[in-house]
Amino acid sequence: MTKQELFEQITKKKSYLCVGLDTDIKKIPSHLLQTKDPIFEFNRQIIDATEKYAVAYKPNIAFYEAMGAKGWESLQKTMEYIPNHCFTIADAKRGDIGNTSGLYARTFFDKSSSGFDFNSVTVAPYMGRDSVQPFLEFKGKWVILLALTSNIGSHDFQHLTVEAQGKKRALYEQVIVQSQEWADSESMMYVVGATQANKLSEIRQLAPDHFLLVPGVGAQGGSLEDVSRYGMNKHCGLLVNSSRAIIYASADKDFAAKATEEAKKVQEEMETYLAAK
Repeated sequence: MTKQELFEQITKKKSYLCVGLDTDIKKIPSHLLQTKDPIFEFNRQIIDATEKYAVAYKPNIAFYEAMGAKGWESLQKTMEYIPNHCFTIADAKRGDIGNTSGLYARTFFDKSSSGFDFNSVTVAPYMGRDSVQPFLEFKGKWVILLALTSNIGSHDFQHLTVEAQGKKRALYEQVIVQSQEWADSESMMYVVGATQANKLSEIRQLAPDHFLLVPGVGAQGGSLEDVSRYGMNKHCGLLVNSSRAIIYASADKDFAAKATEEAKKVQEEMETYLAAK
């Protein structure tokens, strides 16, 4: 999916909602445990319930890896079920030496090898350019680079001041600046946590044209209004993720209906911000 195609979906649905499929076997409604594949059955109903309002889906790979081979099977069936017009994100946070990153890239991008054909994957930049480059070699795919995350521990390293090319910046700012030498806004996005919304205006100055994947709205307390005000650009430029607030809106048999209600609320709020922009 190209940047323009993603923007077209945002315009069509009047939404920049990404639904996080952080599906935990211990949290899904108990009646689903009687089905052949509870994880996939939960995901299937969540997708059906939210597809009208969401432009993207983001399975968090850890939730599937934790279940071994069965989890990977559930993930593959989930990916095959997601409509083609929806942008897909493998939230894997990979990043290693070049040949290993090449295999990680093959895992999520090479359908003939692994069975998976995600549009994008989240990548940790800590090991530098050669750990990210193998992902960028897959044409038409996206790297979503961790820049400024929403967890408390982000202050341990990401805000440290570093000096490069005669300028002093926060480490996360240097990641954004330097990584633009590796790829442009047609194949790279950045993760910026919703709880860091006060930094979005500064980040927009560094990366005015890039899409930002913004987790942390909803259960983590981030403000959709602030994210939209400070992070939106002329092509929207945002994918705002909500996971628990939507997929676990109910623990009963009405979980899909409640997910619809929550996704609709988010989409309607997003529509107002898009119209204002």
